Amino acid sequence: MNESRPPRLLAISDIHGHAEGLLLLLRQADYRAGFDRLILLGDYVNEEPDSWDTLLTIKTLTDQGARALPGNIDLRVAHVPNIPEKYRPLVAWIEAMPPYIVEDDFLFVHAGVKPGLPLERQSLRDLTEIREGFWHEKIGLSYTIVFGHTPTNKLGARPGKVWYGDKRLGIDTGAKHGHRLSLVNLSDELIYSCSTAPQAMYEDVRIERFIK
Repeated sequence: MNESRPPRLLAISDIHGHAEGLLLLLRQADYRAGFDRLILLGDYVNEEPDSWDTLLTIKTLTDQGARALPGNIDLRVAHVPNIPEKYRPLVAWIEAMPPYIVEDDFLFVHAGVKPGLPLERQSLRDLTEIREGFWHEKIGLSYTIVFGHTPTNKLGARPGKVWYGDKRLGIDTGAKHGHRLSLVNLSDELIYSCSTAPQAMYEDVRIERFIK
């Protein structure tokens, strides 16, 4: 392996069953498992079972060195009655995921944080489900918070674009809703994305710079 460049910090959220798109973007970014630092921010699946194989892809990536957080949907799927046999070993793995990850100057969470509380007092429910109470309030933490859960067009970004706020970076670019799936390279301030529109699935691959 040619390691002439330093390892990079990459993040992706709200894959919602688009495992093929995820792997495409990792190839586009020349992701090197066990060398680059990849943070996965949850909601890997939808509640429909035809998306659940994506959990197997995420598990493989974590076995190779990536780190994963749970999304609210992943936590629900882990507790459905009569979960199929091939997914049962993943239940304990999902439940053991950390509620947040701190890396460099970034705090990675699925949904956001409750303003005014230190990290150790944040509830898993807030970290995986909070919306309006987090978006624009003063947080009181020193990190730039990278989060998913809320499609960025609901925050004021154009559909398929990341959202930049006050020490906040929203990266759910609407893969579930036929917009785009985005992998952010925080080290080089690059965004790799592809369409998830049914008529152009995993096409229109783009590499763009952060626009703050």
